[in-house]
Amino acid sequence: MPEPERIWIVGASEGIGAELARAYAARGASLVISARSEDKLQALADEIGAEAVPADVSDAQSLAAAAERIAAGGPLDRAITLAALYDPGKVLEIDPEFAAKIVSVNLTGSFHFARTAAPLLREGGDLVLTGSVAGYVGLPQGQIYSASKAGVISLCETLRAELAPGIRVRMISPGFVATRLTEKNSFEMPAVLQPEDAAQRILRGLDGKRFEVHFPRRLTLPLKLLRVLPYGLALRLTARLVQ
Repeated sequence: MPEPERIWIVGASEGIGAELARAYAARGASLVISARSEDKLQALADEIGAEAVPADVSDAQSLAAAAERIAAGGPLDRAITLAALYDPGKVLEIDPEFAAKIVSVNLTGSFHFARTAAPLLREGGDLVLTGSVAGYVGLPQGQIYSASKAGVISLCETLRAELAPGIRVRMISPGFVATRLTEKNSFEMPAVLQPEDAAQRILRGLDGKRFEVHFPRRLTLPLKLLRVLPYGLALRLTARLVQ
């Protein structure tokens, strides 16, 4: 019988990351899970039989220490990060210090993770970063989160070219998912999904070969269309969202 996939998931202590870890564990994968929250991480590891390796994507040294432990167990088939910070609000109203933390986790953290995880992957392994539909276009009240996720999208596209063919770079672009982060939203979220549903969509998407796993399509496809429209039209349409 073939050996089980060896997968590293960062941002696994709760939300989509935790549900994705549960889904892969149910398939028999050999899992390494990481997050900053050590208590929640260890509880999940005990539940699903995973190895807990605490790590903070915004801290390159923390990731390097985690990588040293992971490398001792052999090469990875997949390395996935879902770690993120989020705070809704207008750009000129958000706290600058927290805005810097959002960039540090979402964008710089993805950069650190890619540099750390790539050497751990076997030939043909998957390096998976998480963007967002919020990164497709500059949406009202998307603030620095949207900007950071737009940066992740660009980073994924760059890495896809730079690391081919030895490593397959993949991108996850979720819509609204009911998590601790999106509880902050004061507006009605269109096409909102539960974390379990999101995890299953990611699982199926990563089983395929496409660069991007985006969902739900009733939300992502209109936003993709908005992304390719001329600015004159696209900006008029997005302006209506704050009227």
